[in-house]
Amino acid sequence: MSRRRRTTKALPADTSQCTPSQTVPALTGTTASTNDLTSLFECPVCFDYVLPPILQCRSGHLVCNSCRPKLTRCPTCRGPLGSIRNLAMDKVADSLRFPCKYESSGCEMTLPHTEKANHEELCEFRPYSCPCPGESCKWQGPLNAVRTHLTHQHKSITTLVGEDMIFLATDINLSGTVDWVVMQSCFGFHFMLVLEKQEKYDGYQQFFAVVQLIGTRKEAENFAYRLELNGHRRRLVWEATPGSIREGIATAIMNSDCLVFDTSIAQLFAENGNLAITVTISMC
Repeated sequence: MSRRRRTTKALPADTSQCTPSQTVPALTGTTASTNDLTSLFECPVCFDYVLPPILQCRSGHLVCNSCRPKLTRCPTCRGPLGSIRNLAMDKVADSLRFPCKYESSGCEMTLPHTEKANHEELCEFRPYSCPCPGESCKWQGPLNAVRTHLTHQHKSITTLVGEDMIFLATDINLSGTVDWVVMQSCFGFHFMLVLEKQEKYDGYQQFFAVVQLIGTRKEAENFAYRLELNGHRRRLVWEATPGSIREGIATAIMNSDCLVFDTSIAQLFAENGNLAITVTISMC
């Protein structure tokens, strides 16, 4: 018995809007004593950690290297900042493990200060950017707030529940770069489907269709998706593992990790200027 698919219509999007924990080693017999030591390295301005090379004012107060250039006086004693190196605190910092700056968002990693910055560049708990195509939306926030942001701030994006649906992109003959976006909810997760048309040169246009999970890279590996265009005795199919919105649509397009076709192919499957794409998401 064939399964009836639900269809959602995608209007051109308004792009103008739009690891396990580690045990902290105890230097004096308890983890609490280490926490007390790391608290001594808190910057009084930004509350991040003051890490080597550590400089102090004449009274011994510390300020992190990010805040120092913005200050003219010590924020603690109001005296001259100076450039006195505190070698003793440097050595203490070398013996400690510091929590990730995204600890409050759920990261449980603790690291030597020499590895902290590199980890935070790639930490899965760092804020997510708005995944909606285009560069005008500067929103950032935690992963669990992405869907709410898309729903409330990008109202042209509709949502359909189910693992099998038809994504109907309307007015595909519009000129210039155009994005059609919908969300699909299934298996307790939310996916973002994007069809983007780009004008490359001399009127030559290409379409890019991709599915990404509103979730982490690790979670995305548990799914597969299938995009299918159907016309008179014609079928075009793309199957892949979805990426995470962490990578972004632009990265998927740049790597050609998506369904790619030009205007002439699109016209073979379009009807009245609209293009229907069958989207099926499955668990691996």
